[in-house]
Amino acid sequence: MDFMTIGVAVVAAVAVLLIFFGVFGGRSGDVNERLERYAAKQHEASTAATKGERASLGSKLSGSSAAASFNRVVERRDWAANMARELARADLVLKPSEWLAIRIGVLLGVPALVFILGATVVPALSNPIAYVVGVVLGFWIPRFWLNRRKGRRLKAFNTGLADNITLIANASRSGSSFLQAIEMVVRETQPPISTEFGRVIREVNLGLPFEQALANMVRRVRSEDLELMATAIQIQHQVGGNLAEILDSIAFTIRERVRIKGEIKSLTAQQRMSGYVVGFLPIGLVGILMVIAPKFMDPMFRKAPELIGLPLGVIILSVGFVMMGIGFMLIRKIVDIEV
Repeated sequence: MDFMTIGVAVVAAVAVLLIFFGVFGGRSGDVNERLERYAAKQHEASTAATKGERASLGSKLSGSSAAASFNRVVERRDWAANMARELARADLVLKPSEWLAIRIGVLLGVPALVFILGATVVPALSNPIAYVVGVVLGFWIPRFWLNRRKGRRLKAFNTGLADNITLIANASRSGSSFLQAIEMVVRETQPPISTEFGRVIREVNLGLPFEQALANMVRRVRSEDLELMATAIQIQHQVGGNLAEILDSIAFTIRERVRIKGEIKSLTAQQRMSGYVVGFLPIGLVGILMVIAPKFMDPMFRKAPELIGLPLGVIILSVGFVMMGIGFMLIRKIVDIEV
């Protein structure tokens, strides 16, 4: 119980520090970033309008005076622009303050859920290690979910980018300007490509230079293929040349990269699965043992023998978890082949 009290105090202290940093942190005053955020808000508003009743509940919650004040405080911070960019990469119609509230809620809610389950349904969860795991999961789950959404969106973007570059090249051959070709891409394609190119058009209409709007899209998406296209377009605008031929060459290069990445992923599937087994099978086994035989691992937490004030079993488990994590990361590093 003393350990639980200390854990709750640490979590509360971290939450207070986050709020303090949000209130008294630095402020962002860059004009280009504000224009970029305004263009993103226009997209969020149009997306939320198509959500129906689900969006109405969020609008009611965000329309309260307390939520509005918290939003204003958070959006003035420097890190709010980076957080908004991360949410845009994941295609989440959320404000930075809302995402911050979700993260704090999950960070506090998962350990509380573990405590309630341990006190009522699953006595095996009434364990200090279960509380620590709950805190770690509460911190890790939102980031994992956000990264998963970003990864899926980036994969969808890269998969359709080559065809859309070919569409831009064909529009350039027919006499259209580059902005007109981008508008055609916005009309003819599906998200996320139409969303990102639509933001470029909105930023240019708001007065941002085309090169800066293109750089903003590269910074939002973080796609190597898109960066290659943007670099070639900027060089062509400075020195001239046949834009259609340049785009055709880039589209061919991107298609080959996508094909090679798919082949590498197929060849390394077994090794990646080995990494998952090495990393998560022992953890799952420990969880199953704690459920079906709660007393089985009690000797690991007894005081004798002990080392540096901790039971020797806890030290052995900690070393085992660290070694499993190192093995998982090494396997992932080996099969992560750059193209």
